[in-house]
Amino acid sequence: MWNYEKRLQYPVNITKPCPKTASLIISQFGGPDGELAASMRYLSQRYTMPSKEVGGLLTDIGTEELGHLEIICAMVYQLTKNLTPEQAKTAGFDAYYVDHTTGLWPTAAAGVPFNACEFQSKGDALTDLFEDLAAEQKARSTYENLIRIIENPEVREPLKFLRAREVVHFQRFGEALERIKRDLSASNYYYFNPEFDKKFVNL
Repeated sequence: MWNYEKRLQYPVNITKPCPKTASLIISQFGGPDGELAASMRYLSQRYTMPSKEVGGLLTDIGTEELGHLEIICAMVYQLTKNLTPEQAKTAGFDAYYVDHTTGLWPTAAAGVPFNACEFQSKGDALTDLFEDLAAEQKARSTYENLIRIIENPEVREPLKFLRAREVVHFQRFGEALERIKRDLSASNYYYFNPEFDKKFVNL
C-alpha cells in the first residue's frame, strides 16, 4: 500500500501558457523514455527480483516515477490552460488539439502514442537492471535536451529537478546490480542462470 500526499514532489507554477513547449514536454509523459514507461517498467519488474531489497527499491522508484508523471502532466496542463483553437493552430498544437482538446494523453513529442512496448520486463534480474540503468540515462538525456531548448525558468526548474532524480535513480540501480551480482556469486555476471547452463548448454 502507498501513502499518497496530495502535493507535487516539486512545485509547478507556470504563469505564461505556451502550447509549443507543452508539445515537447509531453514526451516525458508518454514518450519512449518518459515517466509512464518508467513507472510501469519498475512496478512490473519488482515481482521477479530474487532480492527482496532490490524488489523494494523498484517499488520505491516506480512509485516516485508516478509522482514525476504528475509533475509533467501539471506542466502540460498549465502550459495549455484556456488554450483557444486559434492559439493551438498558431503554435503547431492543432493536431493534438483535434484529438484531445487540452486533455492529457500520453504521446511522444514526435506524435507517436504510448504503448506497452515502451517498457521491458524480462523476468531476469540482470537483464532488467541493465535495462533500468539504460532507461535512466535515456531519460536524463531527454531532460537535458528539453532544458537546452526551453528558456522559460518556470519550466526549466522542474525539469532540472526531474533530471537530477534520474541521476539518483541510475546510482541506486547500479548499487542494486552489484548486490544481485554478489548474491548470485556468478563468475560471468552477464547471465545468472547456472541451472539453465547445466541442462541446456553444457551437454
